[in-house]
Parts: sequence; C-alpha cells; structure tokens
Amino acid sequence: MQFVDEASIIVAAGKGGNGCLSFRREKYVPKGGPDGGDGGHGGSVYLVGDDSLNTLIDFKYQRFYAAENGRPGQGRQMSGRAGSDLAVKVPVGTTVIDEDTLEVIADVTEIGQQVLVAQGGRRGLGNIHFKSSTNRAPRRTTPGTEGERRNLRLEMKVMADVGLLGLPNAGKSTLIRAVSAAKPKVADYPFTTLVPSLGVVKLGMHEHFVMADVPGLIEGASDGAGLGLRFLKHLTRTRLLFHVVDVAPFDESDPVAAAEAIAHELGAFSPTLAELPRWLVLNKLDLLPEDERDAKAEAIVARLGWQGPVFRISALSNEGTDALVQAAHRWLTEQRRLENEDEEAAAQARDMRARMEAEAVARAEARLGRKRKRSADDDDFDDDDYDVEVEYVE
Repeated sequence: MQFVDEASIIVAAGKGGNGCLSFRREKYVPKGGPDGGDGGHGGSVYLVGDDSLNTLIDFKYQRFYAAENGRPGQGRQMSGRAGSDLAVKVPVGTTVIDEDTLEVIADVTEIGQQVLVAQGGRRGLGNIHFKSSTNRAPRRTTPGTEGERRNLRLEMKVMADVGLLGLPNAGKSTLIRAVSAAKPKVADYPFTTLVPSLGVVKLGMHEHFVMADVPGLIEGASDGAGLGLRFLKHLTRTRLLFHVVDVAPFDESDPVAAAEAIAHELGAFSPTLAELPRWLVLNKLDLLPEDERDAKAEAIVARLGWQGPVFRISALSNEGTDALVQAAHRWLTEQRRLENEDEEAAAQARDMRARMEAEAVARAEARLGRKRKRSADDDDFDDDDYDVEVEYVE
C-alpha cells in the first residue's frame, strides 16, 4: 500500500431544517391556531481515531465529506428528523489543522477519540413558537442555519517511543529488524527506506515499546535535499532518539562529520526536536577488527564531545542490541513514572509538545505562503508579455 502521511480534505456539516408555517385544520375546530413544527438539526462531522489505519491514502481519493441535512418541520407540530452525524476514521497520530486559519484543531492520539471538526446547523423554528395573546395567527418562522464548512489538513505522525535518526545506510532498518518483528527492506544502497516503519520491541509478557525507523537524512535536507526531511515530523511524537552512526562507512567518509551534519539538519528542522534526549549508537562494529573497535569508538566520542549515553552495537550480528533496548525500556519506564508523579516533569513534557506543535504550525504557514505565492504568480501570467509567432501548417 502507498504510504501517505499528509492530505487535504473538505468537511461540510449538514444544514438545519427550516421551521414550518402551518395552521391547524380540523373539522369542528375553527381557528385552530398555528401548529408548524421545528426543523431538525444538521448532522455534524467527527474524526475518529482508528488503529486499523496506518496511512492517509484514502483521503487522496475522496477529499469531500458531508454530513446529512436536517429535514424541515411539518404541520401538526411535527419536528423534522435531525441529520445523521458523519464519523470519518483517521489513523491514530493524526494532527488536524484548519488550512484557512492554521489553527491546530486537535491531535488524535487515542483509539476511539472523537474530534468535532464541523458543527451541524441549528434547526429552524416553526410558527407555533411565535404565537402570543396579540398575535394569534403568526406567519413567522426561522430558517435552519448552514452547517460549518472547513478546509482541513491532516498530518499523520507515527506513534512511537523511540525514533531512529541517521544517514542513509547507517543501519537503522537492520537495527529495527534485529530487535522487533518489523521487516523493512534492507539493501546496500542509499535510501533503501522510503517510508517510516514501526516495530514493537518486546522484552517480556507485558513489557514493550515502539520504535520508528524513518528514511535517512543527508546534508542539506533542511533545504529540501533527500527524503528524510519530509518524514522528520514522525519523530516529534517520540520520547527518545537513537542517533545511529556507521563507524565503518563503505565510502570511507568521516563518521564524525556525518554525525555533526545530522545534528545540524535536526536543529534546522526543529530546535525543540533537537532538545529531545538523544543516545549515540555506534553501529557496524563487526566491520572493524576487534583490536581496533575500542579505539575507533573512543575517538568518535571524543571528537564529537558527546556527553550523553553511548552504545556500541552490530545490528547485523545482534551484538550489543539487547543492552541497548533494555536501557531504553528502563529509561522510558522512569520517564513515564516521573510524568505521572512529578507535576514539574509533566509540565516540561507538555511544554515541549506545545513548542513542537507551534513549529509545525509555522512550517504549515510557510508552506501555505509559498503555495499562495505560486498561485499569485500564475494569476499574473499574461500571454501579451510574450511575443511569439505561431505558424500553422496544413
């Protein structure tokens, strides 16, 4: 299935039914008075989190979603039927943004979570509501109001605890295959990974966490080069990043320069994302002679000036991977405990998520500005600006 993580849709709530103008007509009941009923409320549009979906591909083919209109009122004080609400299923991890105002409406982060995105129109009132002692035969009704109509942008971010970060062919896909049941494609050429993949790392009966592998970054990604920049937003949901570095690249490039380039691109994309806890994972130690491994690893750490945790592994031979995932699980468990028990830690986590969402809105605003500029440039195009002679040959 094609992986689609962004889509634009239009949602339209139903119009409220009009109120009815009617008078009671019954044998032996002269001047029966008004009996026009109310209209029905228009249906609303909801987005509902569903764990059976993992892509927004459906929204590429159907972009308009409308709820049912309310029915008009009838005589004999009969109200019109309310329009049915429309529930649209979206993957868990979807951010909903109003494209016109750039307001982040909601984050769908739980299965079954419902988000109201378009409110149905209010019903109109029948003339029975307007009778009084001085107006026994009112001819006044009110129409139903229009339902909300919105242009929405859906952005799906995978829900993971740990995200893998690194250059193409650093061994990220091999690592996730080694520690989980995920089977992303692995090959000896750059950009083997084209879409994010998730793996559940199980450590016991009820102990597990989710790891995300995204396409690798390259230098210049923040300016649009390569594939990884588009998918970096998937790491904003994570709590911990593994910075995977190839200690023995096949092109004999400098691992330190590669690590610094990735750190730069991460900060250019999102300064807040760059603040997430990041562990250095030195991979492919199996390609080095045993007597050179320690010296090579220590030299990389020293040149980087790395202060955080460092792990030495070989994802291909599973060397060191068990210690890595065990340490990650202990750290994640402790973080959850802190956020549950310490209000300051919980506030810091909320603040970081809020800053990431603010950066996402800023990126959406910039993207919308570029889109509007292109549209304006197209409108300014004038055929008279180009003096071109066309010769027709019969």
